[in-house]
Amino acid sequence: MTLHTPLIQTDLLTKVYGGRKKALDGLSLTIERGEIFGYLGPNGAGKTTTIRLLLDLIRPTRGSARVFGLPVITESKAIRARVGYLPAELNLWQRYTAQQVIDYAARARGLRDLSFANQLAARLEFDLSKKIKNYSTGNKRKLGLILALMHKPDLLILDEPSSGLDPLMQQTFNQLMVEARANGQTVFLSSHVLSEVQTICDRVGILRDGQLKAVERVDRLTHADFKWVTVQARAPISAEALSSVAGASLVTIDGTTARMRLSGDFDPLLRAISPYYVQDVRVQEPTLEEIFLTFYGGDPRDNAAVSDATAAKAGE
Repeated sequence: MTLHTPLIQTDLLTKVYGGRKKALDGLSLTIERGEIFGYLGPNGAGKTTTIRLLLDLIRPTRGSARVFGLPVITESKAIRARVGYLPAELNLWQRYTAQQVIDYAARARGLRDLSFANQLAARLEFDLSKKIKNYSTGNKRKLGLILALMHKPDLLILDEPSSGLDPLMQQTFNQLMVEARANGQTVFLSSHVLSEVQTICDRVGILRDGQLKAVERVDRLTHADFKWVTVQARAPISAEALSSVAGASLVTIDGTTARMRLSGDFDPLLRAISPYYVQDVRVQEPTLEEIFLTFYGGDPRDNAAVSDATAAKAGE
C-alpha cells in the first residue's frame, strides 16, 4: 500500500438479500489511514452489512471493496491478520474464562507478549478470571475490546463498541481510540451513540436505508447553518410578530419566552423583536444528534419532538 492508497475503499458496494431487500445500496466510501471514522445510522441502516462485506464474511451482490489496497474477496486472510474486529453480537465459549479466551486468541495470532492485553484489562477494570457465562453484557464488551486491540492491529473495525459500557468506561474507551489514532492505527467505528462520534471521530458517514447520505468532518458538520435561539422579553410576545421571520422554524411561544430554530442571519429576528423590551437572548449550537436527524428525516420539522426538547433545554 502506497502512502496515497486509501486504507478502505468501496466502489458501488451493494448487498441484496432474498433478491429484493437492499441492505446496502451502491456504497462508495473512502477512509484514510490514521483517522477515526464514525459510521452512523439507526438499526437496519446497513452498518453491520458493510462491516461483514469488508471482512469477507458475506459477499456483495455488486460492487467491490479494498482494504489496505487489497481486494477483499481474494485477500481476506491477509486483511484479517491486520484487523482487530469487534462484532455487534459477541459469541464466545461460555465455559472458558476470559484469560483462556485471550490465551487462545494470542496463540492463533502468534502473539507471545500479553502485557498490552493485561494493561487493557486493568484500564477497563476487567477481571480475567471469570468464565464467560458469568459476565454481564458490559463486561463481555470489555473482553471483546481487549481481543480486538491486544495485537495492536493496523485497522480496528468496531461494531457498536461501547454498547453496555458505563459512562466511566465510555471515557476509557474514547481515550483508547485516541491513543490508537496517535499510534497510526485507523478506526472504523459503527455506532448510533452520536455523542461518542462527536467526541472522538475525525469524520462521519451517515447511512440511511442502505444509502450513504453524507460524509463530512465532524468539526464542519457541527458548524451547521442553524442555531437554537431563545428570546426572553418583558412583555408577552405575539405569534404574529415572529410569523414572518426569515429562517425561523419550530417557533414556540410561552408568554414572554419565544424559542425557535434559526437559519441564516439574525437581522430579521432582531427587527421583529425590536418593539419589545428584550431581557435576554440565548443561542445554542445544535448537537450532532440534531444534525444527524436533519439528514435522516429530510425535513427538520419531521424531528419536531427532538428539536422542541432541545429548544426547551436552551431556555433552562
